[in-house]
Amino acid sequence: MSVLLIALLAVPALAAAILWALPSNTGDRVAAIVGSVVSGVVFVGSAVLWWDLLRPRGESVFVNVLLGDQPRTLPGKVYAYAETDVSWIPPLDVRFHLGIDTISMPLIVLTALLVFLCCLYSLRITPRAGRTRSLIALLLVIETGVIGTFSALDLVLFFLFFEVVLIPMWLVIDIWGDEHDREGRRRAATTFVLMTVFGSALMLLGFLLVHRLAGTFDLEVLGQDPIAGGHGIALIAAVLIALGLAVKMPLWPLHIWLPDAHAKAPTVGSVLLAGVLLKLGSYGMIRILLPVLPDATATIAPYLAGFSTVAIVAGSLACLAQTDVKRLIAYSSVGHMGFIGLGIATMSPEGLAGAMYANIAHGIITGLLFFLAGAIKDRHDTSDLRAIGRALYARLPRISGLLTFACLASLGLPGLAGFWGEMLILLGAYHPADSLPRTTFLLLMVIAGLGAVLTAAYFLKLVRQLCQGDPAENPATAFAVDVSPIELATWSPLVVLTVFLGVWPPFLLDYWTFL
Repeated sequence: MSVLLIALLAVPALAAAILWALPSNTGDRVAAIVGSVVSGVVFVGSAVLWWDLLRPRGESVFVNVLLGDQPRTLPGKVYAYAETDVSWIPPLDVRFHLGIDTISMPLIVLTALLVFLCCLYSLRITPRAGRTRSLIALLLVIETGVIGTFSALDLVLFFLFFEVVLIPMWLVIDIWGDEHDREGRRRAATTFVLMTVFGSALMLLGFLLVHRLAGTFDLEVLGQDPIAGGHGIALIAAVLIALGLAVKMPLWPLHIWLPDAHAKAPTVGSVLLAGVLLKLGSYGMIRILLPVLPDATATIAPYLAGFSTVAIVAGSLACLAQTDVKRLIAYSSVGHMGFIGLGIATMSPEGLAGAMYANIAHGIITGLLFFLAGAIKDRHDTSDLRAIGRALYARLPRISGLLTFACLASLGLPGLAGFWGEMLILLGAYHPADSLPRTTFLLLMVIAGLGAVLTAAYFLKLVRQLCQGDPAENPATAFAVDVSPIELATWSPLVVLTVFLGVWPPFLLDYWTFL
């Protein structure tokens, strides 16, 4: 299965190169078909890999890369799988080391699904800037970079795949972003790339300090023999890595690039940015900080929890003041990623399981929200709530119904996917790791709970402001068309997954019980 994992990386990159090599007169629809087929194959391959990872095998050895345990035997489940480990750059001690487990695999499948849906969406709905062939190629390059990041088990390889994503997303925002505001989309793209490159530089410095202390970049080796000590160079390394990853999540006050990037990006760019790219930061904290620098992470955990809680409240308050639907959803991501940061900072089984569950749920729900926001913007030529008007139930009943569903899922309605992650995170804050100050985390839990109330407030305000109202005061728009077949095919998997993960959380949680 290691060959299949490498294929999941190579196939999208090869397809992107072929698309760029095609004649310039190649039709947009042909490019979208190629992208849909390739990304569909990658999605099927990732699903097969996940199935093979989870199928019973008798007893197998499991190296807990997450928490740094020694190898131990677990009945019926395997967590270290599909590994490729060869020397790559011997003078720098860099290895081409890939592998998956039950932490990374759901994120790989989520990435493959969202890229497939974005390519499928582009079959009929393309940005006005055209050049769909280049757009699809960039989406496939992003897919390669993200899957590579989620499967990398070498710090330098993790960094390289992490960087592969940046320039393609910068181009997606700059070229295919808001056609009415060229300067705004260029500024948003530039801010995005500068902030993330700055964060990556800090992260790389932290990785170099880890190598100085441990003599290796290999995450599997580091997980089995973590760096002890919560002070000195280990603490500096943990702070640098945490800051670099916090830019990507992003956590307050490093979130300044996010609202503009989402507001100016095309629909498919916003979907991937929120559904996939933000997860690189939170995944990095779970994969690197906790197992490699456990003592130093415990030292900074209260501060990480504090900034995460501020992100929850600040993001929610910012949402209440927004008049643009895409910016509102962007700020909601700041709040939701704050919950994930809080869960990671608890260093507890419940908090970590909640953070990982919320990662998946946020990618599905917020991806759906940005698809819906893009549909509303396409029909009204604006995402400004004041210009769109009210009574969307009367004008676009299916879209408004789906928007209400997605808002309820995002605010954490029980029975939908958004509920379980936040509940487990709050439970983790109630029972943080023994080395952490419980009183501090109890206070943060209360504040985060108030943030959850604010989350419900701004989503219900959005539904009331946009969907409800007197139809007589908001006559139907002549060009408005309700859900098209391609939109229905694109959004349906996300709706189904939102319900499924809401009513059957053991589908994921059963494989994180080793925490």
